[in-house]
Amino acid sequence: MFVTALLLGLVGVFCILDSRILGRMNFERPLITCTIVGALLGDLQTGLTLGASIELMSLGIVNIGAAAPPDMNMAAIICAAFAILTDASAETALALAIPIAVLGQMLGVLMRTILSNLTHVADHAIAEGKFRKAWSMHIVWGTLLYSLMYFIPIFLSVYFGTDLVQKIVAFIPAWLTDGLNLGSKFLTAYGIALLLSTMLNRDLTVYFLLGFFFVGYLGLDITAVAIFAAILAVILTGLKYGKGAPAAAAAGAAAANPDYDPLEDDDDL
Repeated sequence: MFVTALLLGLVGVFCILDSRILGRMNFERPLITCTIVGALLGDLQTGLTLGASIELMSLGIVNIGAAAPPDMNMAAIICAAFAILTDASAETALALAIPIAVLGQMLGVLMRTILSNLTHVADHAIAEGKFRKAWSMHIVWGTLLYSLMYFIPIFLSVYFGTDLVQKIVAFIPAWLTDGLNLGSKFLTAYGIALLLSTMLNRDLTVYFLLGFFFVGYLGLDITAVAIFAAILAVILTGLKYGKGAPAAAAAGAAAANPDYDPLEDDDDL
């Protein structure tokens, strides 16, 4: 269990440093972190299932300025490990996601408070010409503190928490568990609604409805719909941008508008 807790703690460190040092490669998204946890623990299906659910729950969470939102990434790692190591159901694991995310949020606020003070230390070091000290405040100590903020809770939760978490869950009243489950479903629906609000428009709504009816009335699974969508995308792309399509569009526009200039932007076609 020590090695497992150590590995998952390092996964948390890697994910938290993704957008801070490594560049934004989306390793800090719940879907990716749960998949990594599932691969390490030998249950990729559970990791993907929980990752998809927590990812939908976190779609409506936006980090604005210095505000620290609930840490769904930490929740994803701990919940996926809990579900796989204890054979708990996905619903039980998801019931723990919100409390863990709120705990991560409080740790994030504390960490931002500490780092803001380190910024003042770096400012004084720059004023005194101690540039190496200022560099260490940002690169060394900032990175170390962020890493510990993730490593310690994840390591302790996995190493000490499997039996403990089970006992805590057993003491949680049924009404509270049901409420948390209901709240997670609302967050999932809210996340999907936000995603659709940015994707759907007058031209794309018909394709969304087409996929919905394929699933609802033809009984196709997601894989079949995705394959059909990819084929349809290739066909429509060929029709719009294929050989001769720009010329035909220009000819039609010239016929409809004698003042048409082919050198102008064709976005309005």
